[in-house]
Amino acid sequence: MVPDISLGGRTYGLLAYLYGPGRRDEHLDPHLVASWQPELAPDPGRDPQVTLKQLQERLDLPVQAVPEHRRPKRHVWHCPVRADPGDRHLSDAEWAEVARRVVQATGIAEDGDEQACRWIAVRHADDHIHIVATLKREDGRSPRRHDDYNRAQAECRQIEKDFGLRQLNPGDGTAAKRPTSAERAKAERAGRTATARELLRDHVRQAMAGAADEAEFFDRLTEAGVRIDRRLAPSGDVLGYKVALPGDRNRGGEPVWFPGSRLAPDLSLPKIRMRLGSPEDAVVPTADSRPRQRDGPARARRDATGIVERITTAYTDGDEAEAAAQLSGLGEVLDAVAQTSPASTRQQATEAARAFERATRFHTRAERADDRAVRSAARGIIQAGNALGRGEDGGATAMLLSTLVLATLAAARWHAARRHHQQAAAARQAADQLRSAYRTAAASPMRAMRAQGRRLPERVRTRHTGTVEAALPGRIGSLRREGGWDALVATLDQAERAGHDPEALLHEAVEWRELNTAESITDVLVWRMRRLGRLPADPSQPRAGTRATKQQPEPARTHGATPTTQNPAAPEHRRRR
Repeated sequence: MVPDISLGGRTYGLLAYLYGPGRRDEHLDPHLVASWQPELAPDPGRDPQVTLKQLQERLDLPVQAVPEHRRPKRHVWHCPVRADPGDRHLSDAEWAEVARRVVQATGIAEDGDEQACRWIAVRHADDHIHIVATLKREDGRSPRRHDDYNRAQAECRQIEKDFGLRQLNPGDGTAAKRPTSAERAKAERAGRTATARELLRDHVRQAMAGAADEAEFFDRLTEAGVRIDRRLAPSGDVLGYKVALPGDRNRGGEPVWFPGSRLAPDLSLPKIRMRLGSPEDAVVPTADSRPRQRDGPARARRDATGIVERITTAYTDGDEAEAAAQLSGLGEVLDAVAQTSPASTRQQATEAARAFERATRFHTRAERADDRAVRSAARGIIQAGNALGRGEDGGATAMLLSTLVLATLAAARWHAARRHHQQAAAARQAADQLRSAYRTAAASPMRAMRAQGRRLPERVRTRHTGTVEAALPGRIGSLRREGGWDALVATLDQAERAGHDPEALLHEAVEWRELNTAESITDVLVWRMRRLGRLPADPSQPRAGTRATKQQPEPARTHGATPTTQNPAAPEHRRRR
């Protein structure tokens, strides 16, 4: 159950909307379910002799009774309360109780207070009501409604429990402002899939992902087609910024501007500067880390996969400040993936990045993302350009998405252990979207790998089965039932033919991170082994930027895994002779 409080200045205009047909004729049988005094509140929905003007005058009477200079400019308190889509439909009597409890909790009309504000609750749909109050009490004083939004949230959590409804996660005051109903309606009329606020938030986060400095951040926003208005000091220094979508204008024909701080708490210019760091901290990739022209998107995604695997250790090994920095960096990688994904996975990647940004904001704040490797990974993905979604690009995308699923699930566990309910739910939502994107990206390369595995001679398959059984004792039965089993056998065989010790490589993949949260253990092991062994992500490709061949085998410790000094949990393996 979600309350959404706002203030306005026109009582009649709001009533006309609530009792009207709605923007798409969705308002059915509008009527009062509760009010400050039923005998004093006429209902235009049920009494044909009553007009909206009469109801408006009754509500506004205490406001009109005070001297004009004491009247608040925005005297209308409006609070829609919406049930979760999966909840049962409440009766009028139940919605009346909800309304009375919300106005009591928020200080609008406390129980037994005969001088409280006047209010009504209008129902015109099965799943929500609108509470309307005027902000002058009968005695001419203003109501004590400090922190009314959080108090309404807390009361709704208790109502959910008392009514047996789905219990939503409690808020913690770090969420970005939700789009208003007017913003959502405007987006629908314009044919947009998201509101201007949400789209601008995506643009700003994507422009910040891996940006070397403030100038590049603003350049990326301009390249994305976003309108920018910088607030300048007399010295010419930038003090702040606001952004607008092209063509998004108000009734006066002026652009609808959003300051960064109104998009999200961490998108104000001072917060962005903290994330970017000082000039000497700028993200400047080395020549070795820049994606090569021949396999740019694939190489950048491989590099990012290794870095994402490493940073998840910060959720358990580091303190909260370090974890906050790593989570911010992971959010930048997701933003980079979203803006460079092929069309087949772009929507899911965008939704995942949009969900996960909530998981990066909690009361322990990272002054800046101090792991430069993570920001370099995001920058590398962006500079490499859009992935094609097929061949080595498609396989490397699946490799990265598989790792991002586990990373976001690790973030969800980390938040849940600290009772960060909103952030844990957001991380799980991101993981669900990434799973969907992974299935799409992995379909073609996994199909090719499974076909290769099935074509292997039975004696070879039996030998590799023994290798898996030695690495994961007691689990061979369940692993063989997974869809990725034949792909795992094919990967072990390809690693052996490339000069690697398949047993050592598999042990390293198993020990790298836990596997219990994986939807498919065999899929995860396939991609880990291909990254560690520098095997092609697309099995039809002869190589993937690796020097490992039968003639020049690389030791297992130089598969491309992060050195032991950076990850003490990673075991050392020696190549068998």
